[in-house]
Amino acid sequence: MQLGALSSPAVADLAAHQTVLAVPLGATEQHGPHLPLATDTEIALALCERLAAIREVVVAPAVPYGSSGEHAGFAGTLSIGQAALELLVLELVRSATDTFSRVLLVSGHGGNAEPVCRAVTTLLGEGRDVLLWSPRWTGDPHAGRPETALALALNLARVDLARAEAGDLRPLADVLPALRNGGVRAVSRNGVLGDPRGATAAEGAALLDTLTMDLLTAFDRWRAPVATR
Repeated sequence: MQLGALSSPAVADLAAHQTVLAVPLGATEQHGPHLPLATDTEIALALCERLAAIREVVVAPAVPYGSSGEHAGFAGTLSIGQAALELLVLELVRSATDTFSRVLLVSGHGGNAEPVCRAVTTLLGEGRDVLLWSPRWTGDPHAGRPETALALALNLARVDLARAEAGDLRPLADVLPALRNGGVRAVSRNGVLGDPRGATAAEGAALLDTLTMDLLTAFDRWRAPVATR
């Protein structure tokens, strides 16, 4: 159920049955010395694909760029900024709802939250049926143990555990002011917020299952008739 692999008539047939379009929103940004730049995109795409395996969902090609200005100064980070991301989501969903009655946005990057929320508010005001969902977990917020475990579960070969090292270990709330003013570089030399050491693929698979169930719960509540919500 990959949109890019389907023909236009096939998509029209699916849309006629109230099939939802899921759009993975990711980022291309540093994830420490041990994780690939596409980590957020790959997590968002994997969750959309898992949902599509159990519900009537077509998965759009992932959007690999987001608002990642906080990771400036680390090689490979590509950011389109908040204004561009907000406009991209607005126009993408407007276009998608020419065919699909409902659009699910799965955002794998925390920095996307503000512009995507603004876009969704506008879209809802236009009468479009759109849901924004983002994975949440406890523990390290960026390139730490949870994300490293997820990356191991998704593609073991793309994780360089030999280079995994601890970054800033303070709670996110403690570093947020400095993070907002100077970006990740201001609080973490290696770009890691947490400690990825000890992460395992098994741990990542369990977390992926939990996130899939969280997404499924949100999806089913959204799809339920208004009277039963």
